Amino acid sequence: MKIPFLKQLQRLAGPVAHEVELAATGPASARIESAMRHLLAELPDLLMAAVAEVASGKPLATYTVDRDLRPGTVAGYNAEAVRQVQAGLRALGTPAEQVAEMVFTLPSQLHLLRLVPPGQWFIYLAVDSRDTNLAIAREVMRSSLALLEPTGQGQ
Repeated sequence: MKIPFLKQLQRLAGPVAHEVELAATGPASARIESAMRHLLAELPDLLMAAVAEVASGKPLATYTVDRDLRPGTVAGYNAEAVRQVQAGLRALGTPAEQVAEMVFTLPSQLHLLRLVPPGQWFIYLAVDSRDTNLAIAREVMRSSLALLEPTGQGQ
């Protein structure tokens, strides 16, 4: 039984597990949801994923397998990491260079982040390194990224 009040109570305890939570509205929301569903279809062992704004860190969509994982919070920190690397590139005097991808490797997890052209959003995923290797994660990320890119319309 789907009771809206109970669903709202679940959200108070953290993100809902095994469900794409879409915060984006407008014409871009369909692209964002499509990209997230593509990640889930291609990486069934996905731990968490998010599409977020670089400037604010605001998540536009999130997914997690565990309520204790907080992809919305992680997205904010990842956005800050992207902004810091971009500031570092400017300080180096290489403004033509842009961050394309960031990879964080942990003993048991891989975290992959790619910027969506023109760099206002990023897509992020985390997988267990025993289930998925970096090459597979990158290929799935590349195909999901193509679903996020605008097709003649603004973000």
